Amino acid sequence: MIKPRTMPGVLELLPRDQIAFQRVLDTIRRNYERFGFLPVETPVMELSEVLLTKSGGETERQVYFVQSTGALEQGGQPELALRFDLTVPLARYVAEHEHDLNFPFRRYQIQRVYRGERAQRGRFREFYQADIDVIGKDALSIRCDAEMPAVIHAVFAELEIGEFVIQLNNRKLLRGFFEGLGIADAEAQNGVLREVDKLDKRGPDYVRETLTGEHFGLSAEAAQRIMDFVQIRSSGHADALAKLDALGQGSEALNQGIAELREVLELVRAFGVPESRYALNFSIARGLDYYTGTVYETHLVEHPQIGSICSGGRYDNLASHYTRSKLPGVGISIGVTRLFWQLREAGLIDTADSTVEVLVSLMDEALLPHTLALATQLRRAGINTEAQLEARKLAKQFQYANRAGIRFVAVLGEDELAREVVTVKDLRKGEQFEVARAELVAALRVEIEQARVMRAKREA
Repeated sequence: MIKPRTMPGVLELLPRDQIAFQRVLDTIRRNYERFGFLPVETPVMELSEVLLTKSGGETERQVYFVQSTGALEQGGQPELALRFDLTVPLARYVAEHEHDLNFPFRRYQIQRVYRGERAQRGRFREFYQADIDVIGKDALSIRCDAEMPAVIHAVFAELEIGEFVIQLNNRKLLRGFFEGLGIADAEAQNGVLREVDKLDKRGPDYVRETLTGEHFGLSAEAAQRIMDFVQIRSSGHADALAKLDALGQGSEALNQGIAELREVLELVRAFGVPESRYALNFSIARGLDYYTGTVYETHLVEHPQIGSICSGGRYDNLASHYTRSKLPGVGISIGVTRLFWQLREAGLIDTADSTVEVLVSLMDEALLPHTLALATQLRRAGINTEAQLEARKLAKQFQYANRAGIRFVAVLGEDELAREVVTVKDLRKGEQFEVARAELVAALRVEIEQARVMRAKREA
């Protein structure tokens, strides 16, 4: 016998936890659509030459290549690979369908991605990402940058997982500041940006030592000026603007970064995001080199150990590897699987009730047609209903419903049939009531809605 087991690095849930996870996905999808984003799906596999557009980085060491058994027998090289994010497939998609899309192209995509992560707690090899991007043709307004925090705020406000702050920065501002220190080479700037991005994870001492070490060779004075700069934070809208004003004037890149951040801040407020929910953080750089302007990270105030729960930014040319057209864009991504796992570990998400709202009991085989008829009546009224198909003791049926997370049990015995009533047992309250068969749907709708309101109040 082969022992049944899942591979490390995957999240396989029991049904009621899967319901909770699905509700997170539904909340994200609902808010993406509310802001006018359209759904897109791409294949789980891409041609290797399309997917691996860069060489020498971490990507190739984490990619899962795909080969058919026939190709293996012939000793062929893998032509296909599993996608490791949703951004590269989006670039291919936009370049391939460029002439059929309306620009700016607003898409959302919620699908699994695959990475060969080292097996460890909380790291996943298969996980859901939920992305949105706005892609322009030749140019894209900075106003789209300000829309992203509005979407982030809508998603996490509805998820009700506690206070959060959307932290903003602009890589032009960082590059302009580095230029003022004499770090003009683009590759050197990218290296410093990657180290700065580790500030909140590794701490200032680690970053300072790295910058003054052999690889970067910055002077202690230059490293300290960088440390002072990237530790700037704001508290409130007015303070954020004041922090930008205090930077004064500098290189063209610095001035442009300041101007863009100021416009984004003003528009974020105009989008209705409360000022307690966004702030400047000059250490936010995002480790990926393709970001060129505004960047975002979102953190839970009371759970900083979780890290960023949503991140993204602006890029100049999404599909430069696949088309000569210039396709600038801005987007964000939520790593939903890791986020759900962390929220569950932190006690911020509970196991959900069943999606089944009512169980119709069966105590006598002769009553099966009546049980099925009642279940059909409830389903046609839009109530999720499970019917017991084998007669059991009523106590056993209550126990089954309780373990499955089903709140209401509709009891239809011979006595109820004779009087044309149904007995409804509320397993949460431990109470039951009788209702006329003709009024059952209306009564259950009231009870189900009251249960939803009470659950929402508890979660809030």
